[in-house]
Amino acid sequence: MTLAKIVYASMTGNTEEIADIVAEAFENMDFEVEIDECTQVDAEDFTDADICVVATYTYGDGELPDEIVDFYEDLQEVNLAGKIFGVCGSGDTFYDEFCKSVDDFEAVFSKIGAVKGAESVKVDLAAEEEDIEKLEAFAKALAEKLQA
Repeated sequence: MTLAKIVYASMTGNTEEIADIVAEAFENMDFEVEIDECTQVDAEDFTDADICVVATYTYGDGELPDEIVDFYEDLQEVNLAGKIFGVCGSGDTFYDEFCKSVDDFEAVFSKIGAVKGAESVKVDLAAEEEDIEKLEAFAKALAEKLQA
């Protein structure tokens, strides 16, 4: 069975909800899904997955959340050549660096050889109906990239 692994960081619950929406979309396509909070897993765990997803929020003026920094640093040492990846997350458009952590993870995945399977999804605070549709399309695009 195809495995989609989702790792998330969430302070307010918004990004956990985003991760859950993506997980449900994968489950609806008959994927096996593992979803874990970032302090509970190792970056190496992505080597077992067919699709690798990070869902993160951006803290303050564009900083990575404290709890995902170790995962981010460890991910840079993992070879994910050929693995399909996607990044999504939440932020606040009040800040100049809206959802910068999403961009930071996208850059790392590309650097370690993973293949971008879908455009990143950036959500302003909590997911609204339009965001949910984008997140479902995000999961579908990742699945299609895998099967291509």
